[in-house]
Amino acid sequence: MQFNVALIASAILAAASPVLGAEFQWWTGAGCTGTAVVTTTNLDPLVCFSIANGGSTKSISYSGVPNFIDFYKSGGGNDQCTNSVLFSFGPGSGCATAPDGFNLESFFYG
Repeated sequence: MQFNVALIASAILAAASPVLGAEFQWWTGAGCTGTAVVTTTNLDPLVCFSIANGGSTKSISYSGVPNFIDFYKSGGGNDQCTNSVLFSFGPGSGCATAPDGFNLESFFYG
């Protein structure tokens, strides 16, 4: 019985570890350069995230994403993860940079 409980607990921790280790940084420059405006870790998945007070940045780096991450550009009907996804990437790490003339305002991951 103890073995089964330990095995189940280990499996749960292993499944949760990618989410618990996820980190996101909002950057002033393209290609995740310049100044890091905000760094966040251990965010709950499947929730829309944005900078407080309607902020946006040119790029966002991410690491430890377990399945996918979707990015939304700043402006009007796209704020707060609405309307069309600008970029969608699979699991892992990377950097998303908004196209010329735009910023990134929010993301959604799982």
